Formats: sequence, structure tokens, C-alpha cells
Amino acid sequence: QVQLVESGGGLVQPGGSLRLSCAASGSIFSIDAMGWYRQATGKKRELVATITSGGSTNYADSVKCRFTISRDNAKNTVYLQMNSLKPEDTAVYYCLVEIYTVDNQGDYWGQGTQVTVSS
Repeated sequence: QVQLVESGGGLVQPGGSLRLSCAASGSIFSIDAMGWYRQATGKKRELVATITSGGSTNYADSVKCRFTISRDNAKNTVYLQMNSLKPEDTAVYYCLVEIYTVDNQGDYWGQGTQVTVSS
């Protein structure tokens, strides 16, 4: 069984910073791609950033140069450093992790963490 636990969301003023974490635990054999998505109220879930097992990254145009995705393979954890936050970054942020167990492979979602950017 695999679990993902997210942390780090909250309320921040425009221009501020937050760091999200997503830690995977359980019967994990290996982890491939990891990523962050977000869903604002009334909108579809959208890609924010991804990182491969080799460290290659990809970002949505709206967050380039402001957000940085990273991972700690020893801790099975993916991070999202968010700087220069804007009100339009307000959303529930979800991590998505591609996990291989001994007998299975699947994409696992975190529970979501609220990020609110407001003065």
C-alpha cells in the first residue's frame, strides 16, 4: 500500500513564498516521474510542474521563473518552491507520483493542500 502526504500550504500575501512537500511511503520499489498540479475553484485541474527520475523539469508557462520543482529520492519526496506568488496562484495543489511497487505500477495523487494568495 502506498500513501502520499502533502504539507506546506497556507495563506500568503502577494509577492510572498511558500514551499510545498509531498512524501510517499509504503511498499515502494521505485519512483519515476513526480509532479504538481493545481485546481482553482470552478476550473479544471492543470499541470504546474513535473520532474523525471533523472531530474529533468517542465513548467507551465504561468509559473516559469517563479516556481521550482525538486525531489529528494532518498526521502521519496517532491517539493515545490513557490516565489513571487500572485492571487491567480490561489488553488488546491496536488502532487502526482508514478510509483512502482513489487507487483504493480500506478499514478498516485496526494490529498491536496490549499494555497491562498491574498492581501
